[in-house]
Amino acid sequence: MSALLAIFVVATLVSAVSRTYPVLLGARVVTALSQALFWSVVVPTAAGLFPEKARGRAIGLVFAGSSLAAVLGVPAGTWLGQQAGWRAAFLALSGVGLIALVGVAWLLPTEPAGQRATQRGTTPDARRYWLLMAMVTLTVTGSFVVYTYVTPFLTEIALFSLAAIGPLLLVRGIAGVVGVSLSGPLVDRSPWLAIVVPIVLQVVAFFGLYALGRNQIVALTLVAVSGLSFAVLTTALSNRVLQVAPGSVDLAASGASTAVNVGITAGALIGSLLLPEFGVRSVMFVGGLLTLGGLAVVIAEPLFLPPLPRPATGVAVAGQREEPELASSEALA
Repeated sequence: MSALLAIFVVATLVSAVSRTYPVLLGARVVTALSQALFWSVVVPTAAGLFPEKARGRAIGLVFAGSSLAAVLGVPAGTWLGQQAGWRAAFLALSGVGLIALVGVAWLLPTEPAGQRATQRGTTPDARRYWLLMAMVTLTVTGSFVVYTYVTPFLTEIALFSLAAIGPLLLVRGIAGVVGVSLSGPLVDRSPWLAIVVPIVLQVVAFFGLYALGRNQIVALTLVAVSGLSFAVLTTALSNRVLQVAPGSVDLAASGASTAVNVGITAGALIGSLLLPEFGVRSVMFVGGLLTLGGLAVVIAEPLFLPPLPRPATGVAVAGQREEPELASSEALA
């Protein structure tokens, strides 16, 4: 993780001082790759610090930080870029990354107490893992068919002004922060429901926007619901990968990250094909259909596969007695 953060810091600094477009492009590609790899490592690392029964809350805290960073960082970066130029924004981002690097190198143990327990899934199941990857791809594709084109939808269909878009997206971001804050306890109590419920909410939000999006209050409410539910889903899916990973959890998390990025790319592409032919409302309908397909995959799992065995108690954190595990869990409460 420290190495990936170091690459991010250097690549962002190179972006800030670049004088030619090829150098800037290359630095941004390296930054993107380091971020993608970082997210495949950070969740297993965070989970390895705590016993299995507290992993949902640990992962929720990780994504709460990510959501809060987006809510605060995007307007802060925009403001700094407007005041001092885009290079200043990149320099500031590199500085923040350096602070994170120092914190990780100083505070994180070389090998977390639960590292060995998170090298494989707690209940490895290859069939469930590949079903999960199919569901992730469908759901993220559906979500990004919508999210990529939510601004033209809000201006052309809901008739919000361009000046209102920033505050509207801020509301969605705040809803996402609330979602990840609530997701941890839900994931720890019922991992399967923590996946099903947010996908259902996504389906309702997308079809609701298609049918009722001309009403501004309804549109604002459903955009916030979609932000909250997607945030909960992110935590639940990460926890599920740790549960059913058939081999190395790091490789399984990398597979999930790949599925997410495929979904983001496919969603934007599908939306771009729909927009000129069928109009911006169509992205809500197609996004709802794709997300409904992801829901069908989730519901099919318990119907066609045997129940997962319960993991043996005491294996979540190697070498720890029950008392320290309880203390670790309480630290997340």
